[in-house]
Amino acid sequence: MDIKLDPSRDDLPLMANTSHILVKHYVLDLDVDFESQIIEGTIVLFFETGNRFKKWSSSTEVACQSESNEACRFRMPEPCQIPVTSTKTFSSKIGYDDFVICGKGGKDTSGKGGNHDNQEQASGISSSKYCCDTGNHGSEEFLLVLDCCDLSVLKVEEVDVAAVPGIEKFTRSPKLRNQIVHELGALPADRWREQFDSYARCSQAPGCGDLLFDTDPWSLQIRKTGAQTAADFPHAIRIQYRTKPQGRSVTWTSDQSGRPCVYTVGSPINNRALFPCQEPPVAMSTWQATVRAAASFVVLMSGENSAKPTQLREGYSSWHYYVTMPMPASTFTIAVGSWTEIKPEICSPSDLAIERSSSPSEADFRYVGFCGHMEYPCRFQNASATAQKIIPHRVFAPVCLESACQETLLPLIPPCLSAAHSVLGTHPFSRLDILIVPANFSSLGMA
Repeated sequence: MDIKLDPSRDDLPLMANTSHILVKHYVLDLDVDFESQIIEGTIVLFFETGNRFKKWSSSTEVACQSESNEACRFRMPEPCQIPVTSTKTFSSKIGYDDFVICGKGGKDTSGKGGNHDNQEQASGISSSKYCCDTGNHGSEEFLLVLDCCDLSVLKVEEVDVAAVPGIEKFTRSPKLRNQIVHELGALPADRWREQFDSYARCSQAPGCGDLLFDTDPWSLQIRKTGAQTAADFPHAIRIQYRTKPQGRSVTWTSDQSGRPCVYTVGSPINNRALFPCQEPPVAMSTWQATVRAAASFVVLMSGENSAKPTQLREGYSSWHYYVTMPMPASTFTIAVGSWTEIKPEICSPSDLAIERSSSPSEADFRYVGFCGHMEYPCRFQNASATAQKIIPHRVFAPVCLESACQETLLPLIPPCLSAAHSVLGTHPFSRLDILIVPANFSSLGMA
């Protein structure tokens, strides 16, 4: 049955079965269409199984309990020709700013697949506390459950990562797809660029079999015939989907200049109406995303790189962001609009003084000692980052607020960042984007 939430009383139902399988990395490849108010494309999920995250889990993790096979209904995508517009002709073209990724072998799935929409009634998952059992129970098949709401899922398929040229260097068993994904995910933190490059190339590999899937108001359930355990289930799957204009994770509106824009909302349902994901607290992952929009728009995301657009044909641009620190899926944010970057007209003496005070000096170094988190490119062990009182930042706003931001906001940011550093220490990320959001923004700040 559908779950009606009272925002003042109820928590979000955590449906994802993270006890058996976890998303290691997401690769999103999306198009933003303001005319239809839809974001559509693909997301590739790379999984890992085992006990790697057991020590990070908490007692709040939702336990999955068994239900019969009849409780969950699954379907294969039915053939359907989806019209391909000019905005989809470059779906496999990915622009990367900070590292080079081979784009060969890309596959455009935006115009193919089924026409299934979300079922508006539940399909047997009765509440947030119970989901289909995902362990090994003899003849029963493993069921992957992802948190999902207000999405039209069109197709789910296994990705043939073994077909990627050169991928065999990551494994001693190049024919075993799950082994390739495992070895790729196990690369040390100092090889993250190589890892992300390989994730991107794998995300463009051809599919090697459609997977059974079904949806209910709060989840997407995926099954592979014959896969009885999480270890047997494909560790790289591609989901083709589109958002809905009324989806509760995105807001389509106009900025203070009256120009169209869209941004993600931190509440009430996080990002589950933006992409299928795992939401329980134990689910921490990295991601990289390529988003295309008309060239007149600026795409901002909560990534670590200061992305610049790659110009595509027919008046469209591609933007690429990524994060190397494993984070909850709810921290993924996106804002697309006719933003302009606000830069100071001149550099004042006070700004120079603050900048000089933020330069590394021996007295400024504050080491936090050994970090006990999972391995990733950690800034807390970097001496120059530890002494960086003011992290690099950019400020974006509607055109009509450019003058006001230059006069009022820009002078405040450096001292605020410096004060935050004096209290909290090293900022965990290498840069920060600040966006003046539309007046109807009703949530907390975007991550």
